[in-house]
Amino acid sequence: MFPHTPLKRLLPWLLLLLLSPAQAQPVRLGLYHNPPKIMADAQGQPSGIFGDLIGEIAREEGWQLEPVPCQWQQCLEWLAEGRIDLMPDVAFTEERATRFDFHRTPALLSWSQIYTLSHRRLTSLLELDGKRLAVLRGSVQQQFLGQLVDSFGLRVEWLPVDGLDQVFDAVASGRADAAAANHFIGNQQAASRDLVASPILFQPSKLYFAVPAGTNPALLARIDHHLQRWQSDNDSRYFDILTRWSGRPAQPLPPALWWSLGLLLSALLLAICFNLLLRRKVAERTLSLQASEHRLNTILDSVEACIYIKDEQLRYQYANRRVCELFGVTPAQILGQSDERFFDAETCALLQQNDLRVLQQGERVAGEEVNGLSRNGERRTFLSVKLPLRRPDGRIHALCGISTDITEYRRLQEELHQLAFFDSLTGLANRRLLLDRLRHALAGSQATGYQGALVLIDLDNFKDINDTRGHDCGDQLLQQTAARLRHSLAGTDTAGRLGSDEFVLIMEDLSPRQEDAVMQVRNRVRQLLERLAVPYEIAGKEHRCSASIGIAMFSDAQGNIDELLKAADLAMFAAKADGRNTLHFFNQAMQDDANRRSRLEHDLRLALERDELELHLQPQVDAGERITGMEALLRWQHPELGRISPADFIPLAESSGLIIPLGDWVLAQACRLLAEWRREPAMARLGLAVNISPRQFRHPDFVAGLQRLLQDSGVDPARLELEITESLLIDDIEQTIGRMEQLRRLGLRFSLDDFGTGYASLGYLKRLPLSQLKIDQSFVRDLLRDPNDEAIVRTIIALGRSLDLQVIAEGVETAEQASRLQELGCTAFQGYWFGKPDSTRHWHARLSDQAETEHRAAGD
Repeated sequence: MFPHTPLKRLLPWLLLLLLSPAQAQPVRLGLYHNPPKIMADAQGQPSGIFGDLIGEIAREEGWQLEPVPCQWQQCLEWLAEGRIDLMPDVAFTEERATRFDFHRTPALLSWSQIYTLSHRRLTSLLELDGKRLAVLRGSVQQQFLGQLVDSFGLRVEWLPVDGLDQVFDAVASGRADAAAANHFIGNQQAASRDLVASPILFQPSKLYFAVPAGTNPALLARIDHHLQRWQSDNDSRYFDILTRWSGRPAQPLPPALWWSLGLLLSALLLAICFNLLLRRKVAERTLSLQASEHRLNTILDSVEACIYIKDEQLRYQYANRRVCELFGVTPAQILGQSDERFFDAETCALLQQNDLRVLQQGERVAGEEVNGLSRNGERRTFLSVKLPLRRPDGRIHALCGISTDITEYRRLQEELHQLAFFDSLTGLANRRLLLDRLRHALAGSQATGYQGALVLIDLDNFKDINDTRGHDCGDQLLQQTAARLRHSLAGTDTAGRLGSDEFVLIMEDLSPRQEDAVMQVRNRVRQLLERLAVPYEIAGKEHRCSASIGIAMFSDAQGNIDELLKAADLAMFAAKADGRNTLHFFNQAMQDDANRRSRLEHDLRLALERDELELHLQPQVDAGERITGMEALLRWQHPELGRISPADFIPLAESSGLIIPLGDWVLAQACRLLAEWRREPAMARLGLAVNISPRQFRHPDFVAGLQRLLQDSGVDPARLELEITESLLIDDIEQTIGRMEQLRRLGLRFSLDDFGTGYASLGYLKRLPLSQLKIDQSFVRDLLRDPNDEAIVRTIIALGRSLDLQVIAEGVETAEQASRLQELGCTAFQGYWFGKPDSTRHWHARLSDQAETEHRAAGD
């Protein structure tokens, strides 16, 4: 029949044949209550405008309609799922077109309107600001009005409901201020609830039948066929149905009404003309404003600063070209975004803090901001000024910021500072900065009493490498020397380069005692000499270079910089004269003392290795002069120098770090003695006190090492008493208390030695797990002559009683001192009056003889 007709042109004819009246096709029709457009009659069949239209089409086509009752939103969901074949009264939207298919000829033309109570009339869309608006959930009214009020910046509280009756009930009951609905049902529902239609009309729309996307094109084709035929015939069933459901009888209008309509039409034409004129004026004004805005944007985009506006939620409302370039995005990608999109978390927190000062307090904030960009991790510095933007009533609604990028300026400043105060080759301080630092160091030393030193370092035979291998290699040697100097710095030190191969090291905050400060400097400089003597790797070859170092203590120059530099220079030349690769102090007495102490330190290490040290014991007695314990005192008999006083070698051990192995040796010997005493009746009941230095106590392995020692020796921990000094309480008191508690739980006892001479907060004292306080011998020495010393002793005894601590007085040398101490309430004593420190053999023999004598006396 159609031999040359393409298949796609035959498709509509094939669809018509498939849906011919001869076939009875069931059609599931979504049926919801929205009179007069669609509703169910008494028998549950489709009624209303759409119901009658689809009923007429079904009769002509021979379709069998199966009504499926549902709520509006539910109907749409079922239609999308295919549980419904056809849905009436659906307005076309782009979003719905992705889910449903529509026929081409609209079934009905409609518009939407706002309805309110009669005493709450609205005349403008802007009056919706702050109102509660009831809408059908998922309706086109909600979608359209949502976009509209957002574009005007209106705040509307939405009240979405599932049925149209509920929309108008919400307004009638006062739960909503207004309702939005199609005018067909709106006019019906408003009349029965004392609601009135406002002049706010919106969204003229075309209403269709809809099917699930891609399912029933034939069904839609037949609907289009009937609608096109009916709408072209004024006497068709289509217009009968509209007349019946719209409530208007199909009869001729009276002549008077024609004249009224004519007048209204004339007025409408005049209004249209006026509107056109007004539109022209508005268009001209709009063009003018657009031109002004374009000029302003051109100006703002030409400024080499970031200009932006943020709203109360800190979202960008405007950004110029410079901001877009900084973030690497377009203006559209910035608007509505917050700082979290573009900056790291630390930057966002700082920006928010400044921005809220502007928005909440109305401040003008100006200052530097260092911002980290999230897209590449780069940090840039800005000079920012932020101002509040106010509404006519004075309320702040946004902030305007102007941020100028000064990163390059700050970098240039740093480079200029580096050139002015630092050596360009090594990066160390130059002469200018060194002299300034030295001036401050000397002033600080005089103010605090802490010692300092100027160390002058000259590389030996530096000229040789320049002459033989070139200046590039010489420069590499200087740079590597500077790196080694940096690794030698303490927290308050300064390293610098005076020129050529001369370097300077300024040491501050050394010990207040000059002899200790000298040893500190000597030990550190000796380590530096060893580090500088390590071979250098230069241009792929090994190079050896030593240094000669001169040292001048701050006390050598009495605050005069020039004198100090001369002293260090003389000391450096003396080091070169001594054979190079050595150090020399400017003050010969200091040099001699440093040499002597250096020898002692060396010999003390050997003494530990050769077991040349020994413990002496001094008894501790009670009020009846019975020996209750012993204190272990370290003694050193030098093979050449004879007996070395503990006052000489103990501080040396502290400053050199030897106090750690030395203290471990003493504890090991103490545990060995206690283990031996268990087998000796005369000694078994005695306790043994051992002095513990702060440095030894703070060593990470102290507690674990002592625990292992007690376990290996098998001694009773209660027999071992650790004597600590108040200097232990100066740093990290919480860690000190924690370690003491660990040791107390092992059974060890603690005595606070030299009490009253140092730092001891009573608040901390009551928290320490102490068993004894030792009155320092300086108070006992003048007890009988100085009332102040007696008052101090009396106070310490009373304090011990109040804290339930035993109090022992040390340094008791006369019977009178012992007697007066007993009168003051002291019950334990130690000193020459009761026994001088002596070897363990001496006290073992003496106590054994005493025990034997007492035993014989008891037998007699």
